[in-house]
Amino acid sequence: MTDQKPTPETPDETGGTVEDLDITVVREPETAVYDASRVDSETEAYDFERDAASSAPAAADAPAAEASAPVDDAPAAAEAPASHVEAAPAAVDHAPEAGHVPPQYGIGPFSLREVSLLGVWALAFLFSFFPLYSDGPYTQLLGSGNVWGSGIDWILAIGVPTVAVFLIVLRRFSPTGIRRVGSLGIDQFASVAFSVSAVLWLSWLWINIARGAATGVWLSSWVVWVEVILMAAGVALTVIAPFIPPFHEDFLHRSETVSHRVARGARPVVARPISDARFTMAAPSVDPDPAPLGDPIDDDEPAPAPASAQQAFWALAPVERDVVDENGAPLFRIGPTAWALVIEDRGDSFVVRHEDGRIGYLTDVSGVTRG
Repeated sequence: MTDQKPTPETPDETGGTVEDLDITVVREPETAVYDASRVDSETEAYDFERDAASSAPAAADAPAAEASAPVDDAPAAAEAPASHVEAAPAAVDHAPEAGHVPPQYGIGPFSLREVSLLGVWALAFLFSFFPLYSDGPYTQLLGSGNVWGSGIDWILAIGVPTVAVFLIVLRRFSPTGIRRVGSLGIDQFASVAFSVSAVLWLSWLWINIARGAATGVWLSSWVVWVEVILMAAGVALTVIAPFIPPFHEDFLHRSETVSHRVARGARPVVARPISDARFTMAAPSVDPDPAPLGDPIDDDEPAPAPASAQQAFWALAPVERDVVDENGAPLFRIGPTAWALVIEDRGDSFVVRHEDGRIGYLTDVSGVTRG
């Protein structure tokens, strides 16, 4: 009986090459050294997310790659996912910067809101030339003319809204032209103009209704009713437009600008400090009848008082001394290098005022030179 090996262990035993074998056997090294640092490094470098994203052929070749890869490559592999994770937030933060403001479509150079406002104003301007009062026996007393001939009421009734619409049109054709009226922007001025006009037309309509209900005489014509409706529509397109779709698109994505100083918040107001009446400087006294230059002076007469206690004077201290407050706490110092203003002489102390307005008491007045 002859012993035969079904499969040769190595190519040398059969005298053939590796290509002649159907099965290739990888022989384990005879001496296996256990490297704890390598195991820990490979464990730390293992990334489950990267392994799940890899394809099947790559997973099949992984054992061979691990066998041939050096130990130093494990920390480098561990750093690669970290850099990939850190780069992700930067891409996310950069995404909003790449976004652009969506375009606003309108009719010609005007938006949908502006075109609607122009139409409302055009009808109101056209109907303003019709008579305000209906034909009747009492209209001769009030006049049968239109709003343009009723005194100066036309200024607020139709004149101011006309100016507002003109500025809206000018803003589209001349962006660098008039940008505001006083402290109001163009849209703010239009809101005020149509609101005031609507109130004026509504007051005329209310007077007509109250008079008609009381006397049965209806003097106002249909023009007042129509103008009230049109001006109310103008208020909706200016004041309430930021809350009404699709007119609110005209106010979205506008560039921020610095407001006029009149339109900014008010400055805080503080109470003015109350000054003590005792520290008021008295005006120097003037003799109304001075003596003539040639008259002799009697030396026996006593000399006049140098100054009253309430008259201010300058004083120079021989050394630096503290000026204290009412509680004795030092406020500032005076000395021989500068004159101090004394606003009151109390005999044993002086009331001294500093150049910055602080007032204190000099308790040591010995050797002080009066100026």
